[in-house]
Amino acid sequence: MGKKKFMSQTDMKIGVIGDEDTVTGMCLAGIGHVDGQGKKNFLVVDSKTHQKEVEDKFHELVSRKDVAMVLITQACAEGIRMTVDQYAASGQVIPTVLEIPSAEMP
Repeated sequence: MGKKKFMSQTDMKIGVIGDEDTVTGMCLAGIGHVDGQGKKNFLVVDSKTHQKEVEDKFHELVSRKDVAMVLITQACAEGIRMTVDQYAASGQVIPTVLEIPSAEMP
């Protein structure tokens, strides 16, 4: 029998939901990851992206065991405010959800 692998800090990832400029910058900084099944830890949101897609990706990222932090731009968070607030009220600490400023919002 092989040993079971436990998640360590080096295995943890950061999820990103935001506009193209933000996600591209974060991916260039090394945050972007695509696993063998094609699951990404980021989502580029534009005018054609449905709110349901953003909400589904948010739920996917906060439920993954290998994600320690989710960065979401303010504009995207406003679109799914109820979902983000429900997660904050749940008291879950990991993954941490952090809203970052976006170019569209003052």
